[in-house]
Amino acid sequence: MDIDFRRISKLPENLLWFNEPKYRLEQGLTLLTQAETDFWQSTHYGFRRDDGHFLHIPWDGDFSIETSCHFDPVSQYDQCGLMVRIDCNNWIKCSVEYESDALSRLGSVVTNYGFSDWATQDIPSATKSMRYRIEREGDDFIVQYASAQDEWRQMRIAHLHHCQTQLAIGVYACSPTGQGFSCQFDYLNIR
Repeated sequence: MDIDFRRISKLPENLLWFNEPKYRLEQGLTLLTQAETDFWQSTHYGFRRDDGHFLHIPWDGDFSIETSCHFDPVSQYDQCGLMVRIDCNNWIKCSVEYESDALSRLGSVVTNYGFSDWATQDIPSATKSMRYRIEREGDDFIVQYASAQDEWRQMRIAHLHHCQTQLAIGVYACSPTGQGFSCQFDYLNIR
């Protein structure tokens, strides 16, 4: 399945929203996140949040999902990228999370049994676009990233303990501490 958000004027009916934000289809899928939205469970910070924005499709079996996004964060932890989800306690996401004008975190979160982890690497906040890919092989997942036309680089390999045959997979965005930000997705390819 290939969806070029830059060439459509209406979302396909098989794409579903979890916490639908304001959005528009105009040279891509542009989301305006709601204030103080997030996906995180328990670890370190002690809070549980499951109110980010997630545009997804139910998908059976193994897959490779890929997107390209552009972002202009304004508040700490503003983020957008890919998500693979079973339920609020079991999921994977990958994105760039904004920290400051100088530094952001390219990272991924894997949540099993209601506990999230966050694996990151520092990147310059001047980075305003990224490509992401998640590949499923059984209950294991390979998370990758690439900037511009660079080759894919591995971010991590992870396991979802409560994995099911069908998962919700797609693009997500949220603004954990701020009033919202604008991000744009070019496409969503699933194989």
